Amino acid sequence: MLQNYTGIRGEVVTVVSTWVSSPTYLWDMKTKHTHKDPRKKIDFSKASFKDFEHIEGMNVFERSAYFVEFQEYLERQGHFNYRLESQDGCGPVMRLKLPGESVPRECVCLVSNDYLGFTQHPAIKATHKWAIDQFGSGAGASPAIGGHFNYHGLLEKKIAGFYGQEDAILYTTGYTANSATLPCLLGPKDIAIVDMAVHASVYEGLKGITVKRFLHNDMDMLTEVLKNTQRDYENRLVIVDGVYSQDGDQAPLAELTHLAHFYNAYVLMDDAHGVGVVGATGRGVIEAQNCFEDVDFIMGTFSKALGHLGGYVVANKTIIRMLKYQSQQHLFSTSSGPASNLGIIKALELVDEEPQWRDKLWHNINYRKKGLLSLGLNIGPTDSAIPVKIGDIGKTLEAGRLLLKVGIYTNPILYPAVDKKDARIRLNIMATHEEAHLDKVLNAFDEVKTNLSLTY
Repeated sequence: MLQNYTGIRGEVVTVVSTWVSSPTYLWDMKTKHTHKDPRKKIDFSKASFKDFEHIEGMNVFERSAYFVEFQEYLERQGHFNYRLESQDGCGPVMRLKLPGESVPRECVCLVSNDYLGFTQHPAIKATHKWAIDQFGSGAGASPAIGGHFNYHGLLEKKIAGFYGQEDAILYTTGYTANSATLPCLLGPKDIAIVDMAVHASVYEGLKGITVKRFLHNDMDMLTEVLKNTQRDYENRLVIVDGVYSQDGDQAPLAELTHLAHFYNAYVLMDDAHGVGVVGATGRGVIEAQNCFEDVDFIMGTFSKALGHLGGYVVANKTIIRMLKYQSQQHLFSTSSGPASNLGIIKALELVDEEPQWRDKLWHNINYRKKGLLSLGLNIGPTDSAIPVKIGDIGKTLEAGRLLLKVGIYTNPILYPAVDKKDARIRLNIMATHEEAHLDKVLNAFDEVKTNLSLTY
């Protein structure tokens, strides 16, 4: 059904109602170019969400309606594996409410960053309940003006000590830890030297800052950039992830920090996917490569292996004190609540007290990697998160559909998260997966490989 609405400048905007399924307006791949509107030039079969960030000549209402057309196109193909509603808590198996199905479908879940299964740990749940009884449900204010409680100070001390560092600042999300900190560290006479595969939150924080990117984990190119920028900037900051979320590989941190400091640059590492997972005691890549004394700024998140929400920056006391009064998102956001903070402290304790979860996680990761390699699938140089690299966007989306059809819930990862020719299915393994779950995944990929003629 087409309905007319008045736009923000009084213009008439035609919107497609999303609940209508009449074939009079639903156009498929064969008729996708039949629009009379000359502004609608996007080939949906090759498009990504990024194509809809700006469309010449369209106002925001028209552009959003056009995006809904694209979304409905993907839904009709069975290729819209996003925002699927789970009927259960986070876990290795979840019941999903799928489009067009009246009964939730039980699926093996491979989309969660809850690597250690801590979202469901009984001791953490008990801590949450105690914290609410003791302190209530929230902090009620931003940290500088009444929203700083003893449980915030305890967590700051705990996460700084976790890395053997001096102090820490807390953020309400991991994304904000990057986007809010970087504008405080760098100014108009500084430069960020960035691995091209870093998280989107880094680029958010570098808007307005001079940026030079180097090829992923390419130390020769980094060396050249460091040499060529020695005299032109007041501060130079090399920014990397510890574990890269899309390929699951690690930064060569020991070599990288040596290079950066040799050329008088600083190093910032975001180890969101490493904390709790990598290293002999779960301290992340900084532990695995023995770089505790070499990283100037450590960023991380509580929302993955630690099973909560929020982020942090660990550094020396003077840097942290400055950030607490200069980082705008920290200064003007209501502080996180007691259940979250005290639950995170319990999670950090469990990283040390119950290493069997980390051991089980790595058993599962290696078990699944071995099986996928036995099928001849391309999983790249991964250490943790497992990408099954397909390349073609259409085949990747179809692989996601076929997997979901047999009860395997995965994430098709497309441009701009990865290069246009490097689309893949990403598999996040959890400690709470059993081998029976992982065998079901392997059998499903065997069928998908045959159906889509996947080769490596």
